[in-house]
Amino acid sequence: MSDQIHIVEMGPRDGLQNEKTPVSVEARIAFVEALVAAGLNTVEVGAFVSPKAIPQMASSDQVLRGVSHVRNGEFHVLVPNEKGYDAARAAGAKVVSVFAAASEGFSRANINCSVAESIERFKPVLARAKADGVKVRGYVSCVLGCPFDGEIKPKAVADLAVTLWDLGCYEISLGDTIGVGTPLRAREMLRAVGAELPVGNLAMHFHDTYGQALANLYAGMEEGVRVIDSAAGGLGGCPYAPGATGNVATEDVVYMLEGMGVKTGIDMDRLLATTNEVAGLLGRPPVSRVASALNAKRKRLVKS
Repeated sequence: MSDQIHIVEMGPRDGLQNEKTPVSVEARIAFVEALVAAGLNTVEVGAFVSPKAIPQMASSDQVLRGVSHVRNGEFHVLVPNEKGYDAARAAGAKVVSVFAAASEGFSRANINCSVAESIERFKPVLARAKADGVKVRGYVSCVLGCPFDGEIKPKAVADLAVTLWDLGCYEISLGDTIGVGTPLRAREMLRAVGAELPVGNLAMHFHDTYGQALANLYAGMEEGVRVIDSAAGGLGGCPYAPGATGNVATEDVVYMLEGMGVKTGIDMDRLLATTNEVAGLLGRPPVSRVASALNAKRKRLVKS
C-alpha cells in the first residue's frame, strides 16, 4: 500500500461534460492550469465529439491548444472515431482515449451501436495512433452494473479489456459508470481482468452514486491496481443514473491516500482552491466530502 498511486484527473472532461452549466474555453484552460499547479500532472482536458451531442465539450481543440504551454503536464482527450482523431491530432494531441461498454444496453443507449460496432469504429484510430506514435488509453464502462442490463459478469469485462489491450491500448481504465459497485464485486471484477492483463496497466474509474467509491478503490488497491481516475469536486454524473453524484472526488481520494501514508505529491490547499473556483462557476458547492469539511473548517477559523 505504500507504493506510489497515480491519479488521472477527469474533471475538465468527464466532470464538465455532464454539467448543465456551460464553462467557457478560458475557464476550462484556467481549470487545467490550476490542476497541474496543484500536482495533478495527468489531466483529460476534452473530448472531440459532436458539439450537438455534448455541447459542454465544444471547442476542445482550443482548450488543448490553450494548455500546450503548461510544463510537466500530460493531457488526454477522448476521441470516438477517426473524425475525432483527426481533429485531436490537428490540435496537437499526444494521448487519446477510446471507450467501449461492457454492456450492450448501455452501448446502444449511449452511442447508438453494439459493443462490437463500437470497437470497429475505433480500430482505425488505434492503427493510426500506433503509426503516429500517439498513446491510446482505453475505457471500459459499466464494469460493475448497467442501468439497462443489470449485473455485468466479470468475464464480459475481462474479455473487452483484453480486446482493447490487444488493439494497442497502453492502459485500460475500468469504469463503474453508474456507481453501483461494492468492494467485493469490485475485487472480483479486478481479479478477473488481472488474470488476463498486467495489473500495472489497469486503472480504476469509480463513480460515487451510492457512496461506495472509496471503499471500492481501497479493494482495488489491495489487488495491486495503482492508477485512479477522479474528478476535482466530484464533478460529473451519468444521464442514465438518476441521483448520480459523479466521479469520486479527487480531494477525497487524496485525503484517503495521504492518511494511509501514500504520498500523492498533490497540494491539498491548491486543489481545494481549484475545486471551489470551478464550483463557483457552476453555481453550486462541491459534492466532495473533504472539500465541504475543509471549507467549513476554514469558515469557523475566520469567524474565530
